[in-house]
Amino acid sequence: MDWNKVSVMTTEEGLDVLCYKLESIGITQVELVEDAASTQRILDETAAWWDYVDAESVLAARQPCVRAYLTKNAVGEKQLEDLREMVAGLRQVKDGLDLGSLEVVVETVRDEDWANNWKQFYKPMQIGQRLLVKPSWEALEEETSRIVLEMDPGMVFGTGTHETTQMCLAQLDALVRPGMRVIDLGCGSGILSVAALLLGAESAVGVDIDPNAVDIAYNNAEANAIDRARYKVVAGNVLDDHGFVDSLGTGYDIVVANIVAGVIVPLTAIVPRLIAKGGLYITSGIIADRADEVEAALAENGFSILRRETRKDWVALVAKYQG
Repeated sequence: MDWNKVSVMTTEEGLDVLCYKLESIGITQVELVEDAASTQRILDETAAWWDYVDAESVLAARQPCVRAYLTKNAVGEKQLEDLREMVAGLRQVKDGLDLGSLEVVVETVRDEDWANNWKQFYKPMQIGQRLLVKPSWEALEEETSRIVLEMDPGMVFGTGTHETTQMCLAQLDALVRPGMRVIDLGCGSGILSVAALLLGAESAVGVDIDPNAVDIAYNNAEANAIDRARYKVVAGNVLDDHGFVDSLGTGYDIVVANIVAGVIVPLTAIVPRLIAKGGLYITSGIIADRADEVEAALAENGFSILRRETRKDWVALVAKYQG
């Protein structure tokens, strides 16, 4: 399958705004490209792992953008149409934000080209005390006592390499116990819900606004020998469709949402309909500057914060529902 690689050019200030706006139209998995200064910091931090980097050429054309990979099918074409309409609306906003040019750049990428490039960088990772995340094409060099989670992302969904996903995985590693029921809101590749099942959860539900997530998450579950009797993946809009929320059931021991702050804040008012009293709500994808907003939303909706973890500019929170 071919894909549309869609980049929306913006500013550092505009990255979080665009993430929220894209989430609102059903584009949940994005890549953030930061400015030259941020890229230079990354190059400096990772210099030990590179034999050679032409930093000048990398930095010369670097400007902030939010990037998404959309399928070249009816779903993806509708998402691209909605994206262009959303960006056109943002250009009319006059609220003091500097969002940059908001130029939309669309390139065609072949699935096999993307996959072969990605394989160079996606390596096995130890997470927490129990998990080891690895791609299917990588063989383990030695035996391990860890629980192995095999994850092939598909082009548009995550693998566990981002700080926010790693923090969620680490919290699940520490908190999941046998018999628990887990629901993952914004499941993408299914990495968090599949991990919860491997860690001992009795059942899990994955939910995503993007219909492409359903097959990808099920494929990753099957690769990890997870039976569909324990795992259900559905597509729908949790924020706007109350009937859909009701169909998901209630009494979940853990609710996890690795999205963005702009979505987590309104989502937190809905989570009490899903979670058991005393249940745990794990959130991440929160840029540090907006963590206070999420903490306020948690307090307003009956949650007390148990843990806060920060990696680089990202925050993860674990909260307990007091009812």
